[in-house]
Amino acid sequence: MNLVLRRFPGLSDYQATWEAMQQFTQQRTAQTPDELWVLQHPPIYTLGQAGKPEHLLQATEIPVLRVDRGGQITYHGPGQLIVYVLVDLRRRGLTVKGLVFQLEQALLNLLAELGINAHRKAGAPGVYVEEAKVAALGLRIQRGCSTHGLALNVDLDLAPFAHINPCGYAHLAVTRLCDLGVALPWEHLENLLITQVQAQLNPLAHPQPAHPETQPAKLLMPTP
Repeated sequence: MNLVLRRFPGLSDYQATWEAMQQFTQQRTAQTPDELWVLQHPPIYTLGQAGKPEHLLQATEIPVLRVDRGGQITYHGPGQLIVYVLVDLRRRGLTVKGLVFQLEQALLNLLAELGINAHRKAGAPGVYVEEAKVAALGLRIQRGCSTHGLALNVDLDLAPFAHINPCGYAHLAVTRLCDLGVALPWEHLENLLITQVQAQLNPLAHPQPAHPETQPAKLLMPTP
């Protein structure tokens, strides 16, 4: 099963990216290859479709956008490695819980490769080092296909998390790879994470999947 990889250099506007994900999902057919979008966003708070506004503890200059993923409020910004996972769950034999598990496993495998002991938390999707969250997950399933994905804190400014209850949890500690002793070139870290996500999404019958096709990425703007 092909996985098309799209890398977006620089910072990708969140709303334009979100609208492009929606459009891709609405227009895809049973033959449309699944895609992974790898990018970073400018500073923004996003609130899940059932998210509670009171989890924004203090208004700041950072914009707040309600979106259609699950979960509560989170922060995105430069220095956070994001992989949006646009896959047909039925075609890959996945449930929503199965996809969440596999994305968490990809992160756990990456962190283990980097010498970091990380873990899941029951009822709180994401990946944690001790009690601090290092990666968040949020998904939307439409027509049996996923949008949104995972966000790994690499070297982003953590200060904006102080103005929210991250993922709806008061006093939740947040950490980043640079504080855990990781100092790898960004592209190398991207490649390691992509490899782990790809391995988890490909069927176990294909333990050595071909490298994903790479397509040039343009500015994420929906067509009229």
